[in-house]
Amino acid sequence: MLTIATQVEVLARFGRALADPIRCQLLLALREAPAHPSDLADKLEISRTRLSNHLACLRDCGLVVAVPVGRRTRYELADPRLAHALDDLRTAVVAVETDRACPDADAQDCC
Repeated sequence: MLTIATQVEVLARFGRALADPIRCQLLLALREAPAHPSDLADKLEISRTRLSNHLACLRDCGLVVAVPVGRRTRYELADPRLAHALDDLRTAVVAVETDRACPDADAQDCC
């Protein structure tokens, strides 16, 4: 049964998905175009087992969907608006990185 997540749950799920660099790479790859797992594994240069675990996480977070295509499965972003959200987040991260909140960020390993 599908349920609607609250705003806080949506942000928490998105944060969990973005917490891993491989999942970030997957989201960015799927932002470009839907893809089959074997193609994604080759593109990211990771094993299919490892890819499968990350895709399962992204499915559980509600960010990607598996679409049956014959005997294969293709993955795509669950909502086309996620592509815009990823672009906005990438821009925001660049802005934050160049304008650090504290002058001792490098020494303190923060911000």
